[in-house]
Amino acid sequence: MISISKFGELDGKDVLCYKLENKNGMTMEVLNFGGVVQSLVFEGTDMVLAHDKVEDYLDNDANLGVLVGRNSNRIANAEFELNGKTYKLAVNNHKGNLHGGIIGFSKKFWDVEAIDGDAPSLQLSLLSPDGDEGFPGEVKVTVTYTLTESNSLRIHYEATCDSDTIVNLTNHSYFNLNGADSGTIDNHKLVLNAPFFTPTDSEGIPSGEIRPVKGTPMDFLSEKEIGPALNSDYEQIVIVENGIDHNYVLEGTGFRNIATVTGDITGIKMNVYTDLPGVQIYTANFLKENDSYKNDATYGKHHGICLETQYFPNAMNIPHFNTPILRKGEKYDTTTEYVFSK
Repeated sequence: MISISKFGELDGKDVLCYKLENKNGMTMEVLNFGGVVQSLVFEGTDMVLAHDKVEDYLDNDANLGVLVGRNSNRIANAEFELNGKTYKLAVNNHKGNLHGGIIGFSKKFWDVEAIDGDAPSLQLSLLSPDGDEGFPGEVKVTVTYTLTESNSLRIHYEATCDSDTIVNLTNHSYFNLNGADSGTIDNHKLVLNAPFFTPTDSEGIPSGEIRPVKGTPMDFLSEKEIGPALNSDYEQIVIVENGIDHNYVLEGTGFRNIATVTGDITGIKMNVYTDLPGVQIYTANFLKENDSYKNDATYGKHHGICLETQYFPNAMNIPHFNTPILRKGEKYDTTTEYVFSK
């Protein structure tokens, strides 16, 4: 079942909220502005952090719930080379480019087609023109959110271009499986099928090193609580304001289970599947307490965890990283799925 309501208005345009409900009673709300996942409710628990008013999504530094593009994560010095030409991008994070730039996909209206049924879905479409935030080529993007019959949020990303470019899309939802307003995720448990991670400098830019997690607080190969890692004095934890904000190198290839997160109070489990090579684990290290959040909640440091499936950050500038180049005539086609159970 799908229903539509008005969430607000920006620049004379209606910001619409699409509410999806699957046959099991699980619900999700999505905005046509930014592709925001505004709520995701499983067995009575709303598991994603969100703002309260549409205006807050214009100054959404935390990127709560948004679709990110053209390129998720960071590009050093806001530039890259492709086919022998250097492209200068919008600078919006220190000296670099983050999550597509100043007005990335997260701050644009998406065209939405609602597809009702036992597993309702929304097909969101966007045309990104040549030169958008400095990126080359015109890109047509389609992202499909499906609330499946097996109580999962499946996100299918597709894109085509009229000339060679880069495309690296993700969703930036902050999950708290105890409830969006329940405090920190310190006591959540995490299993992450990633034997390596990519260390960063103080601006979050990977050096190119691929470091084993073994013997470090970054190791979640076996299930453990997240809090002890966040409170450690490990240099890579301290450098990002005492938390995790790192790309992990995922085990295996193809569509596979890459992580399991468990809420300690609700017992809700979230199994994450993707066909991508990396995932950015971000533990809300910079979340502002004084912003306006839904249901008058007060969020703060470590109140959510993001699992942003992706190609590695700054991959265009590090030759041994898999690069997210999309060639003319090819199709960007990738799926990530978050499966919920108790």
